[in-house]
Amino acid sequence: MRPALRHIVLTAGAVAIAATAAFAQSADTYPSAPIKLVLPLGAGGATDNLARISSGPVETKFGQPIVIENRPGAGGSLASAVVAQSEPNGQTLLFANFATHAVTPTLFTNLSYDPVKDFKPVTLIASQPHFVLVNPDLGINTLAELIDYAKKNPGKLNFASAGVGSPLHLAAEYFKIKAGVDLVHVPYKSSAPALLDLIAGRVQVFFDNVSTALPHVQAGKLKALAITSSKRSPLAPEIPTVAEAGLQDFETYGWWGVAAPAKTPPAVIAKLNAAYVEALKSPEVSTKLASQGYDVIASTPEEFEAYIGKEIAKWAPVIKAANLSPTN
Repeated sequence: MRPALRHIVLTAGAVAIAATAAFAQSADTYPSAPIKLVLPLGAGGATDNLARISSGPVETKFGQPIVIENRPGAGGSLASAVVAQSEPNGQTLLFANFATHAVTPTLFTNLSYDPVKDFKPVTLIASQPHFVLVNPDLGINTLAELIDYAKKNPGKLNFASAGVGSPLHLAAEYFKIKAGVDLVHVPYKSSAPALLDLIAGRVQVFFDNVSTALPHVQAGKLKALAITSSKRSPLAPEIPTVAEAGLQDFETYGWWGVAAPAKTPPAVIAKLNAAYVEALKSPEVSTKLASQGYDVIASTPEEFEAYIGKEIAKWAPVIKAANLSPTN
């Protein structure tokens, strides 16, 4: 080998070894500073609460604070862009959800990042099904009655959502396809004003998370016709599943997880995963989340990655059938 070429090879090898050592060192000492967890929704809501509950024990284990940074807007793409473009050292993470990873790949076509390739899943934290809600004054008491009324009165029922592309919106769009009905979409900026208008009778139908809707159902302000999970909720065992109510092969969930920039070292991903899984399986966290209607999952990175792929495949045709765009 010529001396010059030998020098290049040795130099390249030294750089590779140094880089590997740097990655190993960062994993061994990780985290050496506060971790930023970027949320695609505003402060004070259910997602904010879930992030804080699940991350609390991780803070304690790592001895470093996990700083919640709320960046709502653009279907979660604002928050996602911040994390995708950050240093891949595990110090900036995304609190990923249905919108950022199941919807964005189909709904947005001109992003500054790739919503799949630019992230490495850490763990799928939890999911939560939806209630099919109606205003009691509508006089509809079962899902079958809702479908029958909607078929006889196409376009006369309005359904609320927490925004275009939200899980609450797409759950209703999926219902329209499966049930063969025509409902008119009325988007809101969040579920809170949508619930208020449903209670007031300004809209007639709403698919909402169990945790936020249940108090209004228990108070008699709203009627839950069905739940969109595969089994009944222990928090409301009297409410049938959509399948039990007559519409087969229908399940919808909101879900949340943690993701890191794609080039984050595998050892750091493994360390994060172990910490979150340990936290989620602790009686304190799992009991608290179950009491709020969440199904705790605590997956491996590989399981979360596979789940995201399945969700994209499931919802892409629904988004296209609804002819959605980021502005409608």
